[in-house]
Amino acid sequence: MELDRDAPGYLYETVAKLIAVRIESGELAPHTPLPAEGQLAREYGVSLGTARHATRLLRERGLVVTVKSKGTYVAKRDREPPICLWSVA
Repeated sequence: MELDRDAPGYLYETVAKLIAVRIESGELAPHTPLPAEGQLAREYGVSLGTARHATRLLRERGLVVTVKSKGTYVAKRDREPPICLWSVA
């Protein structure tokens, strides 16, 4: 999936959605380290602040966990994922 800079909403939400799709598809499996925020910023062509905000949103949604001095990892799924984490425009 490619970043659509013209999508409605904030850019960090769009980046978070793209990462969430990778998690839900199994491309990023549970316990897999998420790329570093700097790498995410380069991959999606966004600022480091945008990548950090996207990671924070994913953490708030329970899709990733951050371990101090270790990194951010895809969270283990203890239950079925919700049908939709974000509304589709």
